[in-house]
Amino acid sequence: MEQQEEKNVSFFRFEDLRVYAKATDYASWISRNLVATAEPESQKALISSFCHSAYDIALNIAEGSSRSKSQFDHYLKIAKTAIRECVVYTEVAHNLSIFDGEQYERSRELLMELTRMLGALIISLQRSADRRADRGEEESADPYSNDEMSY
Repeated sequence: MEQQEEKNVSFFRFEDLRVYAKATDYASWISRNLVATAEPESQKALISSFCHSAYDIALNIAEGSSRSKSQFDHYLKIAKTAIRECVVYTEVAHNLSIFDGEQYERSRELLMELTRMLGALIISLQRSADRRADRGEEESADPYSNDEMSY
């Protein structure tokens, strides 16, 4: 008897997206590194804002995933805005010696990777919408109906 491999799909489908996992990893990394190196009182505003923007990357992926494809696209673009905010906070953290050179480079690498992953997912959503439009179909309410969505 041949055993079939079963793919375990999460109840919350956004949890299956690699970009979501990468975004939550980045938010955790930022939280650990800021708490470990910053002086909480003198740099409280920076820490709070930086963490908020890092969390917003994952939060917007999760929120958008429950919407239509065009709305998901919109939320992914908001997530990219949060990434750009994190780039600024990374620079400021480095200038204030909260981040050393290694942390600065690691943050930038992770943010560039997230940007590429979100960009690829946005393009995939747009191509899917273009193909549906070419076929005269209406937009699907399920952004996961595209088989290419493994981002």
